[in-house]
Amino acid sequence: MKDEFVIVLDFLPRGRADSRKSEPVAQTIGRDHLSILEVIIKPETAVKSGDLLYVGEDKREKVKYIKGRIRYSDLTGFAKKELEDVIDKIIGSNEKKYIDFFNKAGPITTRLHSLELLPGIGKKHMWEIIKGRRIKPFESFDDIKKRVDMLPEPKRIIKKRIIEELKETDRHRLFVLS
Repeated sequence: MKDEFVIVLDFLPRGRADSRKSEPVAQTIGRDHLSILEVIIKPETAVKSGDLLYVGEDKREKVKYIKGRIRYSDLTGFAKKELEDVIDKIIGSNEKKYIDFFNKAGPITTRLHSLELLPGIGKKHMWEIIKGRRIKPFESFDDIKKRVDMLPEPKRIIKKRIIEELKETDRHRLFVLS
């Protein structure tokens, strides 16, 4: 599974300082699978942070080729700052996908549930979420917040988890394609 579209986090018109080639490179994140990629931009083409670029198999308008995956630690300082805003927008534009996680998440082992991998969710919140979704599936982040007592902001929890996965601090993957 590959991302067809990526969102620009940072654009380096002369490439990275540690690269032998001087070609325009953009650090990006996949819109659907959240892969961090470096892509080479076609000459005489400029992109800016937040731009949506097509990187699928068909003819690409602005991208010359995909250089490859990179780690969170390889991102520029600017790209790391932009990442949180871009992830907020990705979650907001695809809220149903993340709400479905709360409605369908299951156990990983007999002692660990995938809901517990979310920051701020322990056994108590996990059981409240499970009870709530048995009564009626959650429909929005506000619905989760309203029906589960004392739960931190669900959208912020998802964002924190995505950033943890991008930093590779945990071997379990809930949202980021490994």
